[in-house]
Amino acid sequence: MTTRTTEHAIFVVERTYDAPAERVFASWSSRQAKSRWFGMPDDGGYTLDFRVGGTESNKGGPQGGPVYSFDATYQEIVPNERIVYGYTMDADDVRISVSVTTVEFKAVGSTTVLTFTEQGVFLDGNDTLAAREGGTRALLENLAKAL
Repeated sequence: MTTRTTEHAIFVVERTYDAPAERVFASWSSRQAKSRWFGMPDDGGYTLDFRVGGTESNKGGPQGGPVYSFDATYQEIVPNERIVYGYTMDADDVRISVSVTTVEFKAVGSTTVLTFTEQGVFLDGNDTLAAREGGTRALLENLAKAL
């Protein structure tokens, strides 16, 4: 019998961008804008329906490695202020985590403080808090370069 495990964890990443909140928020709201920093596959494995109740899906992975699937549903969108979504991550056909994420945008002069908070449950040792937080930090660095 296989022992099943769960690890519950929360992480927060705060980042200041040298751009107004409207511009930072807009980088999350369209396929074209998000493709500049989120790492879209070339094979059409990405969809985005940015509205409350809408979904986002992304599939990809390293050459010869597992295919990772990100499937999200948007729960709340307050333009230029907040995005809340829930999502699952799979590696091939194995569910590795389930998370709720809040992205907050706060205008501070001509800059924006983005606060990314993720509450996750990592399943059966197939994903970890450290890996997820590291990946998120890398994506938010990509966003800085795209802005």
